[in-house]
Amino acid sequence: MPADADGADGVHGVDGAEGLHGGHGGELSPAARRLYAYAVERHAFAAAEATAALGARAGAAITELAAAHLLQRAPGDGPERWSAVAPRAAAARVLAPLALLVRETHDEMDRLRGRLEALVPAYEAGAAHRELSGSGHLELVTDLGAVRGLITELAAGCERELLTSQPGGGRPLETLEDAVGRDESLLARGVRMRTIYQHTARYSRPTAAYVERVTALGAQVRTLGDGLMRMLIFDQHTGLMAVPDRNGAALVVREPNVVHFMTAAFERSWLGAEPFPVTVSPDAARSISEELRQTIVRLLSEGLEDKVIARRLGMSERTCQRHIAEIMRAVGAKSRFQAGYLLSAGPASGPQPGPGAAGAPAPGA
Repeated sequence: MPADADGADGVHGVDGAEGLHGGHGGELSPAARRLYAYAVERHAFAAAEATAALGARAGAAITELAAAHLLQRAPGDGPERWSAVAPRAAAARVLAPLALLVRETHDEMDRLRGRLEALVPAYEAGAAHRELSGSGHLELVTDLGAVRGLITELAAGCERELLTSQPGGGRPLETLEDAVGRDESLLARGVRMRTIYQHTARYSRPTAAYVERVTALGAQVRTLGDGLMRMLIFDQHTGLMAVPDRNGAALVVREPNVVHFMTAAFERSWLGAEPFPVTVSPDAARSISEELRQTIVRLLSEGLEDKVIARRLGMSERTCQRHIAEIMRAVGAKSRFQAGYLLSAGPASGPQPGPGAAGAPAPGA
């Protein structure tokens, strides 16, 4: 039967909550509102009477109001008639299943909380034993999922300050999306947050967007050319350090003296770092580019390979090789070996900025 046909055959089987949140963004249609106003003025009415009075077929409006429990069938043996239901009575009927679900959910939450909190004494006793024995001061976690879970746990318990040192240039978008919600929650609680990246992170749009978002909430972010150690320090009490040649692994440090060393290393890097601007001016780009070139000169003179230098500076190996080629041209070297020799001979043999040095391209990631 068409939706606007006289009668209310479409009412049967319609859930009340579904009817209340139907195809009008949660609001009753104008036809249903007119029909409800008509209904409340009468003890009962038939669909044909409403159609004659309102000048439009009332079937669809009756279906809508009945689904929202605002109309009910009037008693009697004659033709089907309808009467209005008070809005509060309709709301009580619609919301009753939801209220029951909420109560059941709260009960389940209480049961889960009780089961988990029953383990608190055992956890605290074990943690105290680890502190006394020193066995919990250093812990190697090799599973990336476990590391992420640990970071989330430590961030949730952080009360004063989070220090983060992240070498390697721009951070992956997936990592930033995973971190931004956690970091915004920290800052909203009043936790101080300081982060150091490498200069090359400035040229990563996702990283710059993340920095703009968290600095607006009070975080401080700076960049440095080289010498960063990947680590996180929570409240100067617990630290996480990256493990060489173990991708995704972390060393959890709770030994106070080691955490103090990590914090001091961060503070030294922080003093030498520069604020991270969300936009990089041409002058700033040239300044950072020149600083990166000087760092490459130093690492090249130490005999490091291209891929090692690139990893140290958080740039792609191809970009690093381009910088090295320019440096070799500047000192007149025919090979990397010769360039290393000339660069290690002293400042007099170092590369001199050429006419195009001021316009050196920004490092790539």
